[in-house]
Amino acid sequence: MIGIELTPEQPVEEIAELGVLAEREGFETAFASSHYNNRDPFLALDRIARRTTEIGVGPGVVNPYETHPVTLASRVATLAETSDGRAVYGIGAGDASTLSNLGYERDAPLRRVLESMKVAESLFAGERVDHEGSFTARDAGLNFDPPGEIPVYVGAQGPHMTRMAAKHADGVLFNGSHPDDFAWAAERVREGLADRIDSKGTFDFAAYASVSIAEDADAARAAARPPVAFIAAGAAPPVLQRHGIDADVAGRIGDHISAGAFDEAFEAVTAPMLEAFCIAGTPETVGERIDSVLEYADSFVVGAPLGPDLDAAIELAGSVLGHR
Repeated sequence: MIGIELTPEQPVEEIAELGVLAEREGFETAFASSHYNNRDPFLALDRIARRTTEIGVGPGVVNPYETHPVTLASRVATLAETSDGRAVYGIGAGDASTLSNLGYERDAPLRRVLESMKVAESLFAGERVDHEGSFTARDAGLNFDPPGEIPVYVGAQGPHMTRMAAKHADGVLFNGSHPDDFAWAAERVREGLADRIDSKGTFDFAAYASVSIAEDADAARAAARPPVAFIAAGAAPPVLQRHGIDADVAGRIGDHISAGAFDEAFEAVTAPMLEAFCIAGTPETVGERIDSVLEYADSFVVGAPLGPDLDAAIELAGSVLGHR
């Protein structure tokens, strides 16, 4: 898979235009990120699907806290219907700093994501579901034609979620940008695959990497600061330690984000954070880093911010990936 993340910070019609461009540039799947402070990802994905014919569409990723898992499954099934079967389901535990704004605690994230995924698979198959666990569902079902199988990708960064994805899901969207993280993640994927049953089929280890590409390397790095702030704020302590990043600084960035002080958060991003959490630079530099990541991963998703100029970034990234 060659994928791209389109963040609905712009009006949905502009996101649809970017989706058209992405399809033209050879991207196979378009993911729309899901944050309460941006536009609705499913509306954006539907607009992309209306304007395109081949590119897959899916949330990347929704969390089962803000919205009930059965409702999420229904929305993904609806997207499958409106896109003529091109839907992909990206689900993860969500960003702790933004979920806290809404009063949600990310309790039992591994269990919540796994149970949500299993319930969705049953609903997609046309079954009615009774479930008691990290959430409750009683005689829940879809009152429209079930979509059948929809690829389910789990957004992951930590060891347990990565192993779980390899054991149970169709793929993992591993949130990382540095080859050291993917070398580590490849071991976790192998551990999960050791317990995977044959009937689950093949597994896609997808690098879901923050990328900022431009002919001007400085402009690319400047555009990388906002997503890197969010990544650093949500990074687990072992990840910070792996890259020699001060956990206190990352914590302060998270505090700024939770308080809505985004400018302060972005300014606090350090050079080691940019190196660890984003592939930023010229097409040549980005291509080299992608190659180093693909030594471990099966496929690649170009994640936000893409670059200082979105149209140019999609074209440049498409050209870089098209030669790989």
